Amino acid sequence: MKVLLDIEENRAAFFLELLKSLDYIKVLQEIKDQEKSQAVLDLIEAFNDVKLHQQGKKELKAAKDLLNEL
Repeated sequence: MKVLLDIEENRAAFFLELLKSLDYIKVLQEIKDQEKSQAVLDLIEAFNDVKLHQQGKKELKAAKDLLNEL
């Protein structure tokens, strides 16, 4: 299972050390740059939208409609 966490800056170092001390948790990547962090959150939201669309719970725009908006 993968989990994305947003940790307050002043607590991050402690929390990461705690996680690294547990042999069953592997820290894959630390994202410190705010723009990259936002990009990751946007991507996760997009994947969730696709999942909801596949389940029939959300209607998405067609690619053609998106291109026409440009």
